[in-house]
Amino acid sequence: MTVKRSLSIRGHRTSITLEEAFWRRLNALARERSITTAELVAEIDGARDAKVNLSSALRVHLLEEALERQKDESGSRDRDPL
Repeated sequence: MTVKRSLSIRGHRTSITLEEAFWRRLNALARERSITTAELVAEIDGARDAKVNLSSALRVHLLEEALERQKDESGSRDRDPL
């Protein structure tokens, strides 16, 4: 199920529609970084290609972050603990 939320990003209001699982992860990532969800969204917005819509950019960012985290965790388990 998708959920539409409004945020203020760099002084302007915008609405973003994402699945609830993506909202949960976006909020959790913002908390981990000690920033607001709007600040995280603004960072992702600033880094995206203008041809990509914001909701898609958020999903891709969260997927890439999860894959990187998984890679880091599996790499640390594979290392020799000398």
